[in-house]
Amino acid sequence: MSMASTDPERELRRRQQEQVADALKASGALDEVFALIDAGEPLTGHEGLIKGMLKATLERGLEAELTAHVGYERGDPAGQYLPDSRNGSYAKTVASEIGDVDLAIPRDRDGTFTPMLIPKGQRRLDGLDAMIISLYAGGMTIRDIGHHLASTIGTELSHETISKIVDAVSDEVLAWQSRPLEPLYPVIYLDAIVVKIRDGGHVRNKAAHIAVGVDMDGIKHVLGIWVQTGSSQMRL
Repeated sequence: MSMASTDPERELRRRQQEQVADALKASGALDEVFALIDAGEPLTGHEGLIKGMLKATLERGLEAELTAHVGYERGDPAGQYLPDSRNGSYAKTVASEIGDVDLAIPRDRDGTFTPMLIPKGQRRLDGLDAMIISLYAGGMTIRDIGHHLASTIGTELSHETISKIVDAVSDEVLAWQSRPLEPLYPVIYLDAIVVKIRDGGHVRNKAAHIAVGVDMDGIKHVLGIWVQTGSSQMRL
């Protein structure tokens, strides 16, 4: 796969983002947000609008989940006749790609409500894990990643937590390597892409050779990835 082949993907992503942004602007949904920005409200940071919008969106979703669980809308008098009811909320801080977000997690009186948007015990949004993996793949050490998250988005994670995230992905890679393959792939493509690989204490550009097989149903599967290292190869 050549670098030029990623351009259509980037162009598609750009068009999709433009469509969403244009639709929001045309609907007037962002007018008040723009007014706050024009008035000097910060966009990023602990008191920024982006973090506030994420908090409001997550809490709205959690309230919708609880409404479905107890069977009535907040403030509906019919709730007093139902077996379960709302019972306030509790504070919880989750780490995200834009920093720590303080949430009010709603709860029910019976204690049977289990949110799916922010499951119990979850302290990080999925996007943060993806960011950590990306930084690690880019050559950062565990310590560097911790410092980067603290200095850029104000999120402090222990070295043990970051290491567990990276190790979890490593386990998934090992499971992928040992997965069973189909006995026959009628079509096989061989290609390569240049990627950054940590080599000792340095990060270097290496060619990753990719084998893609098409099964009998016409579905493509990545069969393997091999990174050329000098005269030898290392399988990923």
